[in-house]
Amino acid sequence: MKLSQLVGQRLKEAPRDAQTSSHVFLVRGGYCRPVSTGLYTLLPLGRRITRKIEQIIREEMDRIGGQEVLMPVVLPADLWQESGRYDKVGDELLRFKDRNGKDMILGMTHEEAVVQFARTELVSYKQLPVMVYQIQTKYRDEARPRAGLIRVREFTMKDAYSFHTSQEDLQKYYERCHEAYERIFRRIGLTQCLSILSDSGMIGGAVSHEFMAIADCGEDTIFCSPDGVSYRANREIATSRLAYVKEEPKPLEKVQTPHCKTIEDVARFLGKTPSQTCKAVFYKDKENHLIFVNIRGDLEVNEAKLKKVIQSPELEFANDALIESAGAVPGFASLYGLDLKGVKVIVDHSAAESSNLVVGANETDFHYLNFNFERDVADKSGIVVTDIATVREGDPCPVTGQPLKMLKGIEVGNIFQLGTKYSIPMNCNYLDQDGKAKPMIMGCYGIGVGRAMAAVCEQCHDDYGPVWPMSIAPFQVELIGLNINQPEVRSACDALYEELLQHHVEVLYDDRGEKAGFSFADADLIGAPLRVVISPKTLANGVAEFKRRDWGRNSENIPLAQIGEHLRNLIDEDMKQFQ
Repeated sequence: MKLSQLVGQRLKEAPRDAQTSSHVFLVRGGYCRPVSTGLYTLLPLGRRITRKIEQIIREEMDRIGGQEVLMPVVLPADLWQESGRYDKVGDELLRFKDRNGKDMILGMTHEEAVVQFARTELVSYKQLPVMVYQIQTKYRDEARPRAGLIRVREFTMKDAYSFHTSQEDLQKYYERCHEAYERIFRRIGLTQCLSILSDSGMIGGAVSHEFMAIADCGEDTIFCSPDGVSYRANREIATSRLAYVKEEPKPLEKVQTPHCKTIEDVARFLGKTPSQTCKAVFYKDKENHLIFVNIRGDLEVNEAKLKKVIQSPELEFANDALIESAGAVPGFASLYGLDLKGVKVIVDHSAAESSNLVVGANETDFHYLNFNFERDVADKSGIVVTDIATVREGDPCPVTGQPLKMLKGIEVGNIFQLGTKYSIPMNCNYLDQDGKAKPMIMGCYGIGVGRAMAAVCEQCHDDYGPVWPMSIAPFQVELIGLNINQPEVRSACDALYEELLQHHVEVLYDDRGEKAGFSFADADLIGAPLRVVISPKTLANGVAEFKRRDWGRNSENIPLAQIGEHLRNLIDEDMKQFQ
């Protein structure tokens, strides 16, 4: 490809709303262009990269027995109604009616569609296990698109689905997919990509893992053991090995705490630390049920954990009127002496297992000292004691006991053990050896293609632009001719360009005749791993100037007669690490 013919301009200025390196460089470099908020057109440079990522994905999915299919983007709503998700998913699911008045959706994920496919094509246990995958457009009506291609509304995703006759078979295949994902992310050049335990969220299932590309701009928070191996989990499900103070219970003592509504105010007034108090937090679910949460005062409620405990996808803070309807006093509430009928009570281990805490007295301007859950709550029926605390950096690791490290990551892939979450409600059955119908056991495996490209850019860039890995670079080599209007320069550049093409090297030839600084700035934004410059000065010495993109401003001279072979050898050597 000649640069004079390449569609997509390099820009001097970064987008005004760009806050991440990938957003800046992918727009400035001419990889993508915004069409509207969260909607992008991929230009040739960007499409060359995503096609390579897709090819690597296909190779690894085929390697573990996957078969490629293609399902529609537009789906009938009745499939989602059949699974029960239509009314549970919020506004991110784009719903509309077709010209006949039929309810339709734009697919943000394809579990329902693949189940509809499976129950027509997979009948017998003899056909299982099987995995199908697609690389397809998805649409999620994202409320707050950000960071360029990292959070968008329309995106390309590889989603795969496996079908099994048993949980044991699913678990074996799940491990194979996990290994395939590790190979994929290594091959596309992510230098740091961690597999972590995660919450299955809207997709569902008992076990799930996310693959996180470590990056400062990541929206996800990850907690790891110091060795980075023993324990890794998303903030939504991370746990710690906190120590709880166990003392001999002291007598309850009611004390006046005027105008002390917050944990900090109460602790300061009474000469306590926040960890010696119990925090009362009130929520309401979609049905307006009151949810009363108790947690140690120095900790925060993890709402993802709480949603899972109460089986509600939506939570809001309760208003004072709803709190008062249960007999509690906002700012001074506790379990002590409260009628809990009609109230869902969730108590974190930190509050249940700590001794002699300060709690509200359900009376304005009063608290109790020395509350002990086991002693002071007479009727514990219906109360759920579980982990709903948000882990903090430095909390003891649940495996090693050492201080947890906190990292930021971009979710580039996820895998789920779905079990029968979709097959039972949608009657996706197979006939076993005895001719009896049984629900298929399912797994689900996704990768965001555009987000993966952006994540690589976040990890592989310098101050001037992307430093693309050889495996997904839009071009392997950029050839720059300086003073190219001079016949000897044009001739040498043309000859090397043709030689590289004949050997199937992906080369971008800057034939525009621009000044050196302009051409080099464009080359930095394009990020080809290898760069060759031919000029009157290099020709006078019988050499070409060569540099790797990751060398910064350093370069070396290679005899012109050897440069083609030198480039091919480097490409072959580089590609070995991505096999």
